[in-house]
Amino acid sequence: MFPAENLRDWRGQKVIDPDGDKIGDLEAVYVDTATDEPSFVTVRVGFIGRHRLIFVPLAGATVKPDAVRVRYDKKLAGEAPAIDLDGELVAVDEPRVFAHYGLPYTPGAGGERRLARR
Repeated sequence: MFPAENLRDWRGQKVIDPDGDKIGDLEAVYVDTATDEPSFVTVRVGFIGRHRLIFVPLAGATVKPDAVRVRYDKKLAGEAPAIDLDGELVAVDEPRVFAHYGLPYTPGAGGERRLARR
């Protein structure tokens, strides 16, 4: 995996699926609070006036010269839980983000959140 500080440099770059189809533009990086490693990105999708941010996991992602390639297809990502452009992921919605991709979700021992925006 690549360091979060390097991935932040990719803000605004396109995010593509395994087939090279553009999902959207990278907006923000979310790290796993237990490891401080990049875990998800938010991707800006939609049309003028109707944009939203979807969550896409970084596990298995690779960086190309002009894009970040994730291992999830565009259709699955497009159906992912989303927030408004100026919104934030609330704690009660975190499990839904993980479940959408079939990923296990375990909060911290004290009920801490798993994702933090960097």
